Amino acid sequence: MAWTDAHGKTLADYPRPSLAVDVALLTVRFDEERDAQLCVLLLPHEDGRWSLPGSFVRAGERLVEAVRRTVSGKLGLETRDPRQLAVFDDPARDTRGHVVSVAHVDLLAESRLRGEGGWLLAPVERGRARAPGRRRLLYDHDAIVAAAASWAQERYRRRPDPSHLLPEPFTLRELRLLHEAVLGERLQKDSFRRAMSDSLVEVPERSSGGPGRPAAKFQLPR
Repeated sequence: MAWTDAHGKTLADYPRPSLAVDVALLTVRFDEERDAQLCVLLLPHEDGRWSLPGSFVRAGERLVEAVRRTVSGKLGLETRDPRQLAVFDDPARDTRGHVVSVAHVDLLAESRLRGEGGWLLAPVERGRARAPGRRRLLYDHDAIVAAAASWAQERYRRRPDPSHLLPEPFTLRELRLLHEAVLGERLQKDSFRRAMSDSLVEVPERSSGGPGRPAAKFQLPR
């Protein structure tokens, strides 16, 4: 027998908001010059704007299951370790109706982005996605991207590479460029070396190519 309240009504008898997940999937893209840029994956919307991938949560489905289904079905990718970011519950946030979104974030190495879901890698600058046409993202997705960028910055503030974005072994320059991309600021070379040296293990291998002496390479402690 279905549960009823004191008025004989079930949960289905009460109007309620829909529950959704939106996913800010971040990466750091390196160009041919080895410059780095924090990016977020976006999908095109029918009104000409761009949005984060999202889905309504199905009955009997956990939030993380909805996130993985969304990333797989809409991006053709696999998310590794999605984290709950924040709840966005403004009743007017979605033009379709009252939709509460539990935003999630994950930070993946660029080498893992091999899907063909029609997505775009948009640079993130000052916490905002630089979408084509410089238009705002759909709904409140600009706010979700800003929260995701802040999450990534805190994650990389004191640790070398917690999301394993760089293939090992790597040089200190490659690690510094990674941090500059995530943090959105230039870092002083010597200060960065001192801050990271105790958290890295130097390996015998040296970098090849480029001007000057071959640079030392490092890996994360095992």
